[in-house]
Amino acid sequence: MQATRHEIRAVHSESTITVYQAYPPAIGLPAVRDDRFPAAWKRDRMTWIKPSFLWMMYRCGWGLKEGQETVLAVEISRDGFEWALRHACLSHHVPGLHGEPADWKRELRRAPARVQWDPERDLHLNALPHRSLQLGLAGEATVRYADEWIVGIEDVTPLAREIHGRVRAGELAEATALLPAERPYPVPEELLDHLRR
Repeated sequence: MQATRHEIRAVHSESTITVYQAYPPAIGLPAVRDDRFPAAWKRDRMTWIKPSFLWMMYRCGWGLKEGQETVLAVEISRDGFEWALRHACLSHHVPGLHGEPADWKRELRRAPARVQWDPERDLHLNALPHRSLQLGLAGEATVRYADEWIVGIEDVTPLAREIHGRVRAGELAEATALLPAERPYPVPEELLDHLRR
């Protein structure tokens, strides 16, 4: 069965959803130890969270890119995640949704979250025809994320390295079996109506 063009797939429970980020060890390791980001983590910068493990692998190069060596699985509340979607703006102008570019720019400046739909990735990190959600948090959303939404933080760098090793060895079935069990996230349709291309 083919995925819909804009579908959020993630590891989730009744109350949480798992998103991924990658940081240098100086940020990532204290975050895992304390289940919260350390003081060195910049609250005044936009932070991007990704529900797709393979898209995170594409972004951080399996945890091998400089400054992204520690891959984190951050379990957050579904209430928080859906708050961010409700208050998000698309990161690009769509005339049918936003009207004039100036209207979109005003909305983007006000929004504490923004959404991009980027091509999902396969095990070789090649683009797939359907899109994966990237959620950027700024201002109020960043503070809520750091202080209210986080349930737990896990270091999944060893998992990333193991899957990458299997892919490099041509062991794709074994690599696939190790992937996090992502499934469609049951987001209410009205939360995505203003976030589709």
